[in-house]
Amino acid sequence: MSRNRAARRDPGFAFVGPFLLIYCAVLIAPMLHGMWLSLHVVDIWGDGRFAGLANYGRLLADPTFGQSLVNTFAVTLMVVPILTGIALALALALNRASRGAAVLRGIFFSSAVLSVTIVTLIWRFILAPDAGLLGEAAQAIGAEPIPFLSSPDLALWALAITTIWWSIGLPMLLFLAGLQQVPADLYEAAALDRASRWRTLLSITLPSLKRTTILVVMLQTAAQLQLFGQAQLLTAGGPSGASRTVVLFMNEVAFGRWELGYAQAAAEVLFAIILVVTLTQYWLTGRAGEGEGGR
Repeated sequence: MSRNRAARRDPGFAFVGPFLLIYCAVLIAPMLHGMWLSLHVVDIWGDGRFAGLANYGRLLADPTFGQSLVNTFAVTLMVVPILTGIALALALALNRASRGAAVLRGIFFSSAVLSVTIVTLIWRFILAPDAGLLGEAAQAIGAEPIPFLSSPDLALWALAITTIWWSIGLPMLLFLAGLQQVPADLYEAAALDRASRWRTLLSITLPSLKRTTILVVMLQTAAQLQLFGQAQLLTAGGPSGASRTVVLFMNEVAFGRWELGYAQAAAEVLFAIILVVTLTQYWLTGRAGEGEGGR
């Protein structure tokens, strides 16, 4: 009897086995190697020596890493709420079966298919204070150009604006997909009750998009905590480190100073932060859902 059960399970293991092998080789093994590497003082030329938690102790005392961590959280808080709100507004405005709406959906999504290099070149052309589009427009009306790329107070906003423009497509599509799942019967009932558009939005549309909103916020939070290309290509982490993010810090340490173990320790810290933030968001939204269900 047990042999028959094992024989029935064998095809399942044979089907899943290749995926598990590739998954372990591509994700699990490098992750474990990275954890091992973070415990060593090592450069690119050798295996180095075991240092225990010394790299993590250095990170705690490193003001450059601390500033990059603050910058990363700041740009995430700038991007995620604004990006979520704009994507939701666009989805609500373009959730119709007209040709014009389809064209606009394609236009707004088109930025998502561009590489980070193209995106940063476009926004350097717009934001550069000396010869940029905004600078030329300001000079045309007799105003001073806004130094988005050279001001410590505005550099993070330059990253945020660029990221929002680049990333708006996917959240908008997710909200559009969520709107397609809202039952039409609810809107018909609201129309029979003569509910206003504002009331329908607050009582039907937004509650129906709760899961989609949670998904968008979680995905964008994880993505922005890993922001790298915009900071490297648009501002190079400047001025004076005002826009240096954690991933840019890791890149500078690993490939500028060849301290692979130290850079990997920073990567492990960032991984732990992303994991904690994501699980906290999931837990808080889950508790909110239970509270609503209880009422």
